[in-house]
Amino acid sequence: MDFFVHLAEGFIGMFQEGGKTFMGLVTGIIPTLVCLITAVNAFIKFVGEERIERFASKCTGNIILRYTLFPVLSMFFLTNPMAYTFGKFLPEHQKPAFYDSAVSFCHPITGLFPHANASELFVYMGIATGITQLGLSLGPLAIRYFLVAIVIILIRGIVTEYITKMMMKRREMQAAA
Repeated sequence: MDFFVHLAEGFIGMFQEGGKTFMGLVTGIIPTLVCLITAVNAFIKFVGEERIERFASKCTGNIILRYTLFPVLSMFFLTNPMAYTFGKFLPEHQKPAFYDSAVSFCHPITGLFPHANASELFVYMGIATGITQLGLSLGPLAIRYFLVAIVIILIRGIVTEYITKMMMKRREMQAAA
């Protein structure tokens, strides 16, 4: 009998923990995201959707800027996870590559701009603690981390865009057959 009681308590406990997690989201990240989405949409309306789209098309028209400047701007201004919404300014075949670039930039930006991904600051701070214990400066580490990340997100963006185009062509050929 104790086994069944323990099983029933565990079963209900699982849903109670899910409810606690849900309430944490409702009182934590969700209001922040709603406010951020509202502010970004207000900014776009204030500046003008045409101007924003013109700027985005200039940035994304060049493959180098598309996978360096554009993800950096999105992560800096909108932070994680809102930064991925910048993908709405891209054609469908470039969205996966932009997402790959932006998500790959989440950690490296924290060394110079901790606001961009504060929830993952512990990764950088773990490395930084070791560096400071060696008596070294954090500035060069943060700058190198940032610069190497820009090269990496460029490579990832280009490769992912190429793979996406190949997969889309393959799907079109299969649909036509």
